[in-house]
Amino acid sequence: MSFLRFIVPIFFLISIFVASNAQLSATFYATTCPNVTEIVRGVMEQTQRTDVRAGAKIIRLHFHDCFVNGCDGSILLDNATGIISEKDAAANVGAGGFDIVDDIKTALENVCPGVVSCADILALASEIGVALVGGPTWQVLLGRRDSLTANRTGVDSDIPSPVESLDVMRPQFTNKGMDITDLVALSGAHTFGRARCRTFQQRLFNFNGSGSPDPTINSTYLPTLQGTCPQGNDGTTFENLDKTTPDNFDNDYYINLQNEEGLLQTDQELFSTSGSDTIAIVNRYAGSQTQFFDDFASSMIKLGNIGALTGTNGEIRTDCKRVN
Repeated sequence: MSFLRFIVPIFFLISIFVASNAQLSATFYATTCPNVTEIVRGVMEQTQRTDVRAGAKIIRLHFHDCFVNGCDGSILLDNATGIISEKDAAANVGAGGFDIVDDIKTALENVCPGVVSCADILALASEIGVALVGGPTWQVLLGRRDSLTANRTGVDSDIPSPVESLDVMRPQFTNKGMDITDLVALSGAHTFGRARCRTFQQRLFNFNGSGSPDPTINSTYLPTLQGTCPQGNDGTTFENLDKTTPDNFDNDYYINLQNEEGLLQTDQELFSTSGSDTIAIVNRYAGSQTQFFDDFASSMIKLGNIGALTGTNGEIRTDCKRVN
C-alpha cells in the first residue's frame, strides 16, 4: 500500500489544517461552559463501571466521524428528511456508543444549554475514555460545530474495511492528511474493545478463496478464533481485539502482531506485509509503550483537526441525533 500511489495536492492538505485549526482551542469553553471536561468525564466514568467497552465505542465513533466529511458529528444523525444516516452504512452497522453520547449531551444541556457541540463531545470523550483504562492523555482542542447533513456514501469510500489490504488503507489515510505513522499509531486503538465475527471470519477457513485459513494467523491462535466463529455462524459473536489485555489501553496490540495474533486482517497486515515500512513502526511500539502513547496522542490531535466546522459554519445541535 504505497503512499506514492496516491498523491494528494499540497494545497488540499494545507486547507484541511488551516481551516480546521483556525478557531479550535483547548480553552474554547472557558467562559461558556467551564466544567465541560468534568461533566464529560463524570458520565464516562459512570458508564465505564458497567460497560468496559465504553471508551472503545466512543473512539470508534470519533474516528468514523472524522474520516467522513471531517469531525462534524455527522455519524450521530438519524435518518430524516434530506438526511440519509451514516449509521446504516456497512462500516457503522452495529456500532455502539450512541447512547453514551446522548447521556453526555443531556448532562451538558442541563448545565450549558446550546453551547457544546456533539462533535466536541466525541473528541473529549475519546481522550477521557482512553485515559480511564490506562492510556495516554492529550490536550483536546475544542470549538467544532455540528454538521447539518450526513454523507452515507462517504462511509463506504473513506472508512477502512477490516478486510482491506495495506495498499487500500494507505490512501484512505493520506487523503486526510495523515501519514504512515498515524496509520499504525491509530490502529493501536484496537488494543481495547471487541469485534464481531463477521469482521474477521473470512480469515479463518477460506481466506481469499484459498480453501485454507489466512497463513498470517498463528496456528495456536487460530483454533480459538474458529471456536468462537465456527463455519456457518451468524457473524454477531464478539471476540477481543487484543487477546492479551482486552480492556486495557497498552502496547500489547503490537506484541500480538509480532506473534501473528492480530484479530483483523487490517491489523495483521501492518506487520505481515513483506517489506512494508509499517513493520519497523510496529516493532518500535511493541518495544516501547511510551513511544506508542506519545505518537498515539499526536495522531489523535491530528485526527480531531480533520475538516472541523468552526465559526458560523454548521450549528450546535441540542440533540445529537437530529439537526435543530
